Amino acid sequence: MLRAGAIRKEGSVEIVAAETENELAMSFPAETRHYAEMQSAPRFPLHLPVSVKSQAGECSAETQNISANGVLFAMDRDVPVGSMVDFTILLPGDVVGANGGVQIDCRGRVVRSFEDQGRRGVGVVIDEYHFERA
Repeated sequence: MLRAGAIRKEGSVEIVAAETENELAMSFPAETRHYAEMQSAPRFPLHLPVSVKSQAGECSAETQNISANGVLFAMDRDVPVGSMVDFTILLPGDVVGANGGVQIDCRGRVVRSFEDQGRRGVGVVIDEYHFERA
């Protein structure tokens, strides 16, 4: 048990004991906090075709899941972490509870890229978006 005001470091996490011995506060590095915040929004497993445009060109992808913060794509091309991307998602009317579909034009940045069963998984944080009726 840490005494009040004591600090213990475990890896990159600082654990600070508060004034009462039952309270602990943890301080995570900025990049860990940011990624945890992005992961906190509920994800919806929607598999929709999408075209992703980056400096490297345009390529086809499929959404794997979508949240209020971002989207995970499955694609055949690697897009490096930090790259800016533009993409448009067409949500069918039955998904959004409308008679017609909704088009979402998005701009974001790649925050994660990994290999998964022969395809690339690319996680993108959505920085800007605009809704249009399809």
